[in-house]
Amino acid sequence: MASTPTLAVSRCLNCGFEAPSGDDAWLEVHVPGLGRMTQCPDCNSTNIITGR
Repeated sequence: MASTPTLAVSRCLNCGFEAPSGDDAWLEVHVPGLGRMTQCPDCNSTNIITGR
């Protein structure tokens, strides 16, 4: 029995925006000392739960 792969979904904890993890909908910001962070395109928050 083959299982259908499911896309992991990431969600912004600030405004609730959701999109598949790694999707082009998400913005990316580079923060000195921290590196690359995912950023919400709706509210610019970096408080994101990333699905894997």
